[in-house]
Amino acid sequence: MMRALKTLAGAALALSVAVGGVQAQQVLFWSTQARPVEETQKMRDEVLKGFEGAVDYQVAEDGPWLTRLQAELQAGSGTIGLLGGLHGDFSTVGANLVDLSAVDVGGVKVNEAYKKLGMLGTGEQKYMPWMQATYLMAANKQALQYLPAGTDLNTITYDQLIAWSKNIAEKTGSPKFGFPAGPKGLKHRFFEGFLYPSYTGSMVTKFRSAEAETAWNKFKELWQYTNPNSTNYAFMQEPLLSGEVWVAFDHVARLADAFNKKPDEFVAFPAPAGPAGRGFMPVVAGVAIPKTSPDQEKAKALVAYMLKPETQIATLKATNFFPVVDVKLPDDMPASVKAFGPAIATMTGAPDALPALLPMGLGDLGGKFNQVYTDSFERIVLGGEDVHGVLEQQAAALKAIIDQAKAPCWAPDKPSTGACPVE
Repeated sequence: MMRALKTLAGAALALSVAVGGVQAQQVLFWSTQARPVEETQKMRDEVLKGFEGAVDYQVAEDGPWLTRLQAELQAGSGTIGLLGGLHGDFSTVGANLVDLSAVDVGGVKVNEAYKKLGMLGTGEQKYMPWMQATYLMAANKQALQYLPAGTDLNTITYDQLIAWSKNIAEKTGSPKFGFPAGPKGLKHRFFEGFLYPSYTGSMVTKFRSAEAETAWNKFKELWQYTNPNSTNYAFMQEPLLSGEVWVAFDHVARLADAFNKKPDEFVAFPAPAGPAGRGFMPVVAGVAIPKTSPDQEKAKALVAYMLKPETQIATLKATNFFPVVDVKLPDDMPASVKAFGPAIATMTGAPDALPALLPMGLGDLGGKFNQVYTDSFERIVLGGEDVHGVLEQQAAALKAIIDQAKAPCWAPDKPSTGACPVE
């Protein structure tokens, strides 16, 4: 009996060592991106399956993502092998990221502007661009008959969007503009990266300016013709498919299903322009290696793998985030990709294009920063409070967050020495 127990114990120990060896070979890919369950599974099953070695792709909200990373950095060791995140996710931890300048990407041409962003203002490649996306407008083709005379979707303005939405509501008997104003909707990104830049040329500095008051009053006009169910919407693809909404704004990944399921019913077009330009928010995601990564060479191999043309195409199919490398897209791409590609190119290449970067330098205060814009929307548009009074109060909250984070300005605001001013 004793001999049998020793044999079993030896077998268990051998199994434990074997399992431990497999776990040690895995690269933990800790990411804030592709969080919807379907996208996470596609990343595991379709995007990462070709990597020579096991990858454990795990996702987290921004706060927990940063908390775990900071805990490992503070401890001086950890299990995170590779980080996936947005530009702003990396801006506060740049000093603790491995220089990726020497990573061999096999002659692939990576977008130079995004590579420069990935240096985070240093001489090192703190992160490599991974994928890009943005937000767009979408419309049911039934809505096109109500476009105001002389309106071109490719050069549409906020005034024209309001007039269009008014026409649709009056002619059909119900408001059919849709906006992701639900608890999990990305409404804050619209105000930060689209409405504010288009009217003020700023995201932060001119938060309470006269131009900002004009912007909010314009959005109040638009809200009159907005489907009241918008306060429940998170993904605009669903109300577009149901016909509740005919015109909508959202992130491309949250519009894709409508185009893929009914490709002949919808058109995609650029975000509107205001007096200061056509504000839009490019979403640049990257991959980085923390200095506590347990196997930096394997993590670097995974960085190179993520930039291979075939991986970039698989990522596009899985997430609707577009490549950051020069690649010819195959003919069998989803309908959403075929629709979004030209609209993104038109928007980003427009003469009045005004890119507004995602907030950066805020660390774990990013959520509070976003909440300022959400609260302003809820008080001004939903609550009917005085625009000037609300902006005065919210500007004080915004300034306190920026000052606490000591975050310098980012585009479209002009660079600042020290915390970005809120005038």
